[in-house]
Amino acid sequence: QVQLVESGGGLVQAGGSLRLSCAASLHTFSSYAMGWFRQAPGKEREFVAAINWSGGTTFYADSVKGRFTISRDNAKNTAYLQMNSLKPEDTAVYYCHAPRGGNYPPSLSGGRDDYWGQGTQVTVSS
Repeated sequence: QVQLVESGGGLVQAGGSLRLSCAASLHTFSSYAMGWFRQAPGKEREFVAAINWSGGTTFYADSVKGRFTISRDNAKNTAYLQMNSLKPEDTAVYYCHAPRGGNYPPSLSGGRDDYWGQGTQVTVSS
């Protein structure tokens, strides 16, 4: 059974930093693209960042570009999201994600049948 387990969320002041980790039980982790999504209260889940299987290609939502960095360590079956210059509007539950087919569609969307973590809360105070 595939499991994605996030950690590293918490409460931070605006301007601060957090690093999220996602430990994956995927048997062939290195063949999957990985991503992060988030959902704020009363809003739909939205794409944050994605990284291809090798780590050589990354994608970011415009709202986090230049502040967040996605990375991965295939030897540790772990993906990361380094979040700097955090803003109150970054407050959300952050979900680790892996597309079931291994690659993201051009829309960078996440489907119900994909692999999702349980989520970790990030709260940024002003």
